Amino acid sequence: MSRTPPGYRLSAATGIHRGDRLYQQDQVQVFAHPRQSGWVLGIVADGMGGKSGGRKAADQVILTAQQLFERFVPDEEDEIDLLRQIVSESHLMIRLTAISAEEEPHSTLAAFLITGARRCFWIHTGDSRIYHFRGPNMVSRSFDQSYVQRLVDEGQITEEEAQVHPQSNLLTACLGTVQEPTPVEKVIERLDVGDSLMCCSDGLWHYFTPAELGTVLHSLAPRDGAELLVSKARQRAKGTGDNLSLAIVRVDPLD
Repeated sequence: MSRTPPGYRLSAATGIHRGDRLYQQDQVQVFAHPRQSGWVLGIVADGMGGKSGGRKAADQVILTAQQLFERFVPDEEDEIDLLRQIVSESHLMIRLTAISAEEEPHSTLAAFLITGARRCFWIHTGDSRIYHFRGPNMVSRSFDQSYVQRLVDEGQITEEEAQVHPQSNLLTACLGTVQEPTPVEKVIERLDVGDSLMCCSDGLWHYFTPAELGTVLHSLAPRDGAELLVSKARQRAKGTGDNLSLAIVRVDPLD
């Protein structure tokens, strides 16, 4: 990980598991900027479509994000424009893959960008989520672009009912569809020491309350926390688990 300004350091980890599926279609990465101290990009992509189509879509998201982030010049370019470009170019590459293949590849995307000034920008489409915790407490999270989230928003079902709804896998937006993606953006003006960011696929968040996630991210180092969450999600899935992936970045004091 690259050096950061005095007073804090960024600790990061990723976790990924095939779950009980035949194929791994999730992809996850945390990238440190090659030239800018303290700039970090965390990203998760949950691919869908055929045994290899979903993985190809997720791979396209991660590769596109890496290439654009490595070329990004912070003093000259806008952070949210970088994230928008990752979404639009990933969508285009997945669409081009679909033209040349029999599968219909799609992918979610959930990404957060932390700057050297400890600002945070995030963007997502689909039902992969981003969480922001301050200590053990959730400050905010992204809301899924899904059919059941729409039902929750309209007051037709509760959050608890959404967790077990039979159509919980129906998305209202993602990458690679005929429609252009409609990602949701957010800006956090400043991260405090003790804050954590996590992006993850639905194969992980489905098995935890925000309070459980916050407790784990606050009390354990990112690597240990990632391992515990993957292990606990596998237990709770009871043999029916989806692919799961997560990326954690925590702002830790230097001492």
